[in-house]
Amino acid sequence: MDRPTALTPRRYVDIGGRGPEDVVADARGRVLTGVEDGRILRVDGLTEPLAARVETLADTGGRPLGLELLPDGDLLVCDAERGLLGVDLAGGTVRVIADEVAGERLRFCSNVVALSDGSVYFTVSSRRYPLHQWLGDIVEHTGTGRLLRLAPGDDTPEVLLEGLQFANGLAASADESFLVVAETGAYRLTRYWLDGPQAGRAEALAENLPGMPDNIWRGGPDGPIWVSLAGPRVPPLDLLHRAAPTVRRAAARAAVRVPFRPTGAVGVLAVDDDGSVVHHLSRHSSRFRMVTSVCEASGHLVLGSLWERGIALCEPPAAK
Repeated sequence: MDRPTALTPRRYVDIGGRGPEDVVADARGRVLTGVEDGRILRVDGLTEPLAARVETLADTGGRPLGLELLPDGDLLVCDAERGLLGVDLAGGTVRVIADEVAGERLRFCSNVVALSDGSVYFTVSSRRYPLHQWLGDIVEHTGTGRLLRLAPGDDTPEVLLEGLQFANGLAASADESFLVVAETGAYRLTRYWLDGPQAGRAEALAENLPGMPDNIWRGGPDGPIWVSLAGPRVPPLDLLHRAAPTVRRAAARAAVRVPFRPTGAVGVLAVDDDGSVVHHLSRHSSRFRMVTSVCEASGHLVLGSLWERGIALCEPPAAK
């Protein structure tokens, strides 16, 4: 992997809520995000030098994570507490689309993507740990993440992939022939084939990433897939993952009891459909910590964070 270039901050936008875990951009360059108290927010005016406008669109009554804007203007929301939700952005109405799979309560939904045929795919990060104990899953290395599919007109998800290491961000290839799943706990992007002779099979698209991939975003078929890196690689954690399950479980029990504070090392990647890195931007000492999402909007590279109370606007990379 080429030497990373600097991730250059432009300004910080306080949005009045903690933990804008995922950020997505609409066609007008506005940013949508969900925060810890359940609100779905829209941030406008990013091109204005002094202030941006923050509007509350809805309240899920849970904890919104991954978002997906639909062509009709509505929003899909992965809610860590309530399941897969649909939000009418015009009126603020929230409805539950799916809250169980195979008779099991649907918890810790992480990210979602809708394809042109009307099918919806989404990830579940962990079946063992809830969101507030996410570090326990990373430490224990449970491999209980899932990729799910909801067929058009159906309300019962089917499980496509199991055994994923903290399944997280999700995006489709330009031709929608495969999906890209971020496995946070494996430092890996996994490709799941939807069409062709390998349909239904999974393989690594990009491995040995320089950090833990979180939410991923694609603004359109002509652009790359942007990958947020929620944290740097931690060599002791890599060693722990090779230990016996009993050792990992004990370490996880300890980890969830210790207050977590992210490091100042942040980064994002952009990859193409072959898994090649197009851009790698990083900053070793950042005041904006734990980058869990990234998108492009209004001439900025916009960063979201499970930790912060706002979003960061950064300088986009030069075209290659």
